Amino acid sequence: MKSTNASAATAEPTAEEVRDTKIYRNWSMTDAEYERAVGMLGRLPNYTEAGLFAVMWSEHCCYKSSTPILKTFPTKGPRVLQGPGEGAGIVDIGNGKAVVFKAESHNHPSAVEPFEGAATGVGGILRDIFSMGARPVAVLDSLRFGELDAAHAKDVDRNKFLVDQVVAGISSYGNCIGVPTVGGETEFDACYEGNPLVNVMCVGLIDVKDIQKGRAAGAGNSIMYVGATTGRDGIHGATFASEEFGEGNETQRSAVQVGDPFMEKQLVEACLDVIHNHNDILVGIQDMGAAGLVSSSAEMASKAGTGLYLKLDDVPQRETNMTPYEMMLSESQERMLLCVRAGHEEEITKIFTAYGLDAVTIGKVTDDGKYTLEHKGQIVADIPVRALTDDAPEYHLPDTEPARLAGLHATDASAAALHITNPSETFLKLLASPTIASKEHIWHTYDSQVLTNTVIRPGSDAAVIRVRDTETALAMTTDCNGRYIYLDPEIGGKIAVAEAANNIVASGATPLAITDCLNYGSPENPEVMYDLKRSAAGISEACRTFETPVISGNVSLYNETSHEAVYPTPMIGMVGLMEHTDHITTQDFTTAGDAVYLLSGSQGIRPDFAGSEVQKLTTGSIGGVLADVDLDDIKKTQDALLTAIRAGLVNSAHDVSEGGVAVALAESAFGFDSKSGTGRNNPQADVLGVDVNLDIDDPLLFAETVGAFVVSVPSSKAAAFEAAVPAATSLGRVTDDGMLTIATRGSGIRVATMSAKKVWKESLACLLN
Repeated sequence: MKSTNASAATAEPTAEEVRDTKIYRNWSMTDAEYERAVGMLGRLPNYTEAGLFAVMWSEHCCYKSSTPILKTFPTKGPRVLQGPGEGAGIVDIGNGKAVVFKAESHNHPSAVEPFEGAATGVGGILRDIFSMGARPVAVLDSLRFGELDAAHAKDVDRNKFLVDQVVAGISSYGNCIGVPTVGGETEFDACYEGNPLVNVMCVGLIDVKDIQKGRAAGAGNSIMYVGATTGRDGIHGATFASEEFGEGNETQRSAVQVGDPFMEKQLVEACLDVIHNHNDILVGIQDMGAAGLVSSSAEMASKAGTGLYLKLDDVPQRETNMTPYEMMLSESQERMLLCVRAGHEEEITKIFTAYGLDAVTIGKVTDDGKYTLEHKGQIVADIPVRALTDDAPEYHLPDTEPARLAGLHATDASAAALHITNPSETFLKLLASPTIASKEHIWHTYDSQVLTNTVIRPGSDAAVIRVRDTETALAMTTDCNGRYIYLDPEIGGKIAVAEAANNIVASGATPLAITDCLNYGSPENPEVMYDLKRSAAGISEACRTFETPVISGNVSLYNETSHEAVYPTPMIGMVGLMEHTDHITTQDFTTAGDAVYLLSGSQGIRPDFAGSEVQKLTTGSIGGVLADVDLDDIKKTQDALLTAIRAGLVNSAHDVSEGGVAVALAESAFGFDSKSGTGRNNPQADVLGVDVNLDIDDPLLFAETVGAFVVSVPSSKAAAFEAAVPAATSLGRVTDDGMLTIATRGSGIRVATMSAKKVWKESLACLLN
């Protein structure tokens, strides 16, 4: 076979022209990295090879700036069956079953093409899950946008457009493919205006015996391409996601993929058919995600310690005259790569044909450790597999404490600085703020009940799905408050994990493990690296305390526009296990006369307003010294609450977060029934209120004390609850007078439940429409 130093039969630049024009810089490859590739090959890489190196060594694919930090995460545990390194993490949940989950970001694509960017984000994370052999059973999101009022936004109309189209993209793909979107979170801050964050988490269920891995093992075995044809969409999407936005990035729509959820549905079923019924001939399977065919194939060979020989003329193409460079780097959606035992290719082809999908043999596994591509009778790439994967650059970048911290920490974040003179008025304004307001306007577009496993829909602390053929259930949540990390990265990192664990426990489940999406600015900025390193340290410490190892995740850097970065936002996705569906608990008050308690650890409600929603509301900015959190104390509170829930002593539980205990009490009283998704079936739906007395000053009603919970208990079980949870503080009771009456040392709050609920429920829709 003839070898060439340029791509075959194309007008692409020669290897010398690649070197002289430095075209690789357009792919975010540095001169030093180019020279590194030259050294590995012992010659100049041709145009295709340079493109392969550039995309495989991009931040998005090889995590070259974050790998040293990721290695500090705790990743092992007694239930962990698969940690980081495969398509998704896997945790044993008993009964021969396991839960599979991972989160991914699609920030850059969603900024320039919000509908397709968000939709294909869902499609990509679904493929990560079923590539492990699991059936996807739930999707969650974590979204960040710019402000929705003209007074605080540079382009409020575009912000609203982004919200509308991102939500539509998630809804469209998830609804069409038939996987429920069961939960998530959405927050708004000015720093996300130019660079929204679109993180999507998928959860799947699997029989332990069916677990798959992305390996191309066994010399002579076939590499089969299955699914949609390859086009020119998404070329260099991975490198696009590895650079910051400038003023002209809106035009980079060619880097955004276009999805087809109906084809993906067929792909799911075909792949699971192979996994469940033809597992003896399947060696490995992997999604063609970021960096498309080159990433999936090179990674499969790397994990098996083998080589690959691919014939690109056999790659199914939907556009004419595609070059090797284009075929290898395309990120066309709904495609998978299989390694199949030699001689069984026709068997696989028949399965996929039955689902209306292409299944084509495009190459074979070799034992030479080389990554070889043939096109039109010529060798267009000949690279050691390790050069693309294991031997990618790894940078230990410098970090410097951000200059912003000194000024932020000098800010007065005391109660006096808030100037709260009318707590009821402040309370209603908080309920109307888009970050706190009901997100029903967003999630009502999601089908959260398809597959009929959803027990708790969006609207409570965590979503819950049943595990069929067992008495168990899974709770799941996404969480992060970027403001806290902005004020103190390490403490903020602890809080992110603690908040997720609080939500899982409040639903009646034991936290199992986490996935993450680490969204930060440019790693070339030492201050950003400080944020990343210190927040990772906080996350690690919290994960060890809560016994929730990091089993999968994603790093998204360069989230900035014109050198202005988003808040450091490490989204935490957590899954918990309920030993019995009887333990399922929501945040909703259910019965007038129930006793209401506050669980807030040994320190009670603390006067900590730094980074809080009330600070932003009353002062127009955030600042102050973020109080550290006692993780062990929070764990003790969680354990006590979980014990009480399992003993049948608790009717509702809700963690205290944005807006403080006042908002937590109100949300519990608003009575959205997360089980039915409509409103309480209780005939008292519109008249339940609460009458409580907190021995605190008015501003502390809005303090966001981490690790605090509002709990309601049947009056007949109050004594037993107090004996089981002696640290609980009795506040009062649920009432049937339709009033939110919260007494304090000061004025307190007295507002009609339905009046407050109207503000809370309608605010976001009004802002968007």
